[in-house]
Amino acid sequence: MTILSTDTALVLFSGGQDSTTCLAWALQRYARVETIGFDYGQRHAIELAVRPGVLAKLRALNPDWDTRLGDDHMIDLSLISKISDTALTSNVAIEMQENGLPNTFVPGRNLMFMTVAATVAYRRGLNVLVGGMCETDFSGYPDCRDDTMKALQVALNLGMATRLKVETPLMWIDKAQTWELAEQEGGAALVDLIRFDTHTCYLGERGEAHAWGHGCGTCPACALRARGYAQYAAR
Repeated sequence: MTILSTDTALVLFSGGQDSTTCLAWALQRYARVETIGFDYGQRHAIELAVRPGVLAKLRALNPDWDTRLGDDHMIDLSLISKISDTALTSNVAIEMQENGLPNTFVPGRNLMFMTVAATVAYRRGLNVLVGGMCETDFSGYPDCRDDTMKALQVALNLGMATRLKVETPLMWIDKAQTWELAEQEGGAALVDLIRFDTHTCYLGERGEAHAWGHGCGTCPACALRARGYAQYAAR
C-alpha cells in the first residue's frame, strides 16, 4: 500500500494518456493535488476539450482521489504558436528535420510549461511538480530528457528561492509499462478511462475507437500508444 506523503503536487495535465497516468500516480501519493493545462495553439486542441471529462471521471473512480484533487488551472500560452513553426502548431505534414528532430518538436515548450507551473505552484503553496516527460519512449525531444528536468529543477529553485521537486514518473519506462502503471494505480477502470476518454493523437482526430483508444492510428503518437497497448495486453 502506498504511504501518503504530506507534500502537495501540481500535475501538468494535458488530457492525454501520459499526463492522466501521472495524475493517478500523484493522487496515490500526495495529500493535495492540483492540475495545470496549457492552451498553446496546439493542432490537437481536442485534448483541451476532453480534459474536464477526464478529471470528472477520475474523481468518480475513487472517492479518496475526489477528496484530494483540487483546482484545475488553464493557462493561455498561445505565445508559443506565434513564435514557433511546428507540426503541432501548424497544419503541415509530420516529418524529420535536418537537425535530426521531428517537426513535432516545439522548441521551449516544456521549459515554458515547467516555468509557468512552478510560478503557479509557488502562488498555490505546492511543492512538487509532476510531468509526463519520458526518455525511454520519446521522439528525441531534448526537453524530455532527465538531464533537462534535473537542470530545470535547479534553475527554478535558484531563481525563486524555493524547494520545489520535479517528479517524472514515466522517465525510464516504455509505453507498455505506462499502461501497466495505470493499472497499478487505478486498476482496469483507469486503463479503460485512458483508452476511451483521453486524447493523444497529434492530428487531433477522435475517429473510431481502437483497442488502445481514439486517434488517427498513423501519427507517431498513435503508433506509440497502439504498440505499447498491444505489448501490455499480450502480457
